[in-house]
Amino acid sequence: MIRVYTGDGKGKTTSALGDALNAYSQGIKVLILQFFKGSTYMGELYGLNRLGITVVQLGTGCRWSGLIRTGLRHCTGCGECFRENRNPKIALPLIQEGLRFLKEQLQSAEYGMIILDEVSHALKHGFLQREEINGIFGLGPSIEWVLTGRNFPKEWLETADEWFELKAIKHPFKEGIRSRRGIEY
Repeated sequence: MIRVYTGDGKGKTTSALGDALNAYSQGIKVLILQFFKGSTYMGELYGLNRLGITVVQLGTGCRWSGLIRTGLRHCTGCGECFRENRNPKIALPLIQEGLRFLKEQLQSAEYGMIILDEVSHALKHGFLQREEINGIFGLGPSIEWVLTGRNFPKEWLETADEWFELKAIKHPFKEGIRSRRGIEY
């Protein structure tokens, strides 16, 4: 089965993490690959690590992540980490290494659920091709696949078994309220 969480609203990764917790609670081993993410201050990483859910980040982090993690600094939303992660010299080697790792893990047949978080951005920016992802699905046909990211290409509707569009109706960010530790990160 292939499930997609997309849209411009908050909750795509959070929904995928809920799927991971549900699977894990039933004894299903979960692997999460996060494209374009490398920030070590994301709260969910600590919880998932404590549970033993494997998270592999395929991106660079914020230069302030150590200070943000300790609470001495707050994410300003400057976007530097996002811009750096879209640089082909940075993104392509990380994504290729992640795919190599994923293929190795599929050969072990350990995982019952694999989450490709923010994979839509890798597709959108041309760092991954649809054929590559479809080929990977073929290596693990009995796996529950969860794909996330904004603006997921609509042509994937035919591939997906489930499709969720998250839309922000109202959000504190629009009122100038910054992201909150333990809530948004």
